[in-house]
Amino acid sequence: MAAYPLDVMSLAFIRHGESNVTVQRTIGGFRTCSGLSPLGRSQAERLCDRLATTGELRTDRLVSSNFPRARETAEIIAAGVGATDIEVMPGFGEHDPGPELDGLSFEGYVERFGRPNWSGDPHHDVFPGGETTAAFQLRVGAALSALVRSMSADDTAVVCCHGGVVDATMRALLRTAPTGAFELRTINTSITEFASNGGTNDGIGSTWQLLRYNDAAHLAGLPAATN
Repeated sequence: MAAYPLDVMSLAFIRHGESNVTVQRTIGGFRTCSGLSPLGRSQAERLCDRLATTGELRTDRLVSSNFPRARETAEIIAAGVGATDIEVMPGFGEHDPGPELDGLSFEGYVERFGRPNWSGDPHHDVFPGGETTAAFQLRVGAALSALVRSMSADDTAVVCCHGGVVDATMRALLRTAPTGAFELRTINTSITEFASNGGTNDGIGSTWQLLRYNDAAHLAGLPAATN
């Protein structure tokens, strides 16, 4: 349970630590993701130590996407949030580039298609053969709704996921524009937290408050991540 008043539901989203595919400069969908880099593991360990010390996110509801980098992050921080099991929900996976482009280098993508357009038409094929932005947001929204509806009014859930998922969640819970309007730069292992105190579980249709975004104080002193 989170340290909030009775009947406050809390959702905390943690972006995975730095991944091998980021260091290797490749598009890492669920087919080719190989987990965390050494720095990514250090980032997650720092977060675990922080959460174990502060007790700011205590829950037995620890969720992960099906990507190795998110699952590995969840495994590392589990002790920090007091969880013994990890629920894998593929719906919280990052934007799927499709089987043809999964594993392609960033340079190879740009040579073939130019720089990706993330803020325009949500039905544009950013990844030809993969998910459109609209399809990605629909999938994340369905996973988000399923998670929330399975929670009690005073529960806390911690979700280890991806930068794109944090963006899609922000837009869904705060009812903002589906594309454009703002751009998020979510840091590895940062915490983004929302709360709803409607008192009843109305799913993601409830009124949600953003409590914090990109909280990564635990990374102080570590080397900079690969951009």
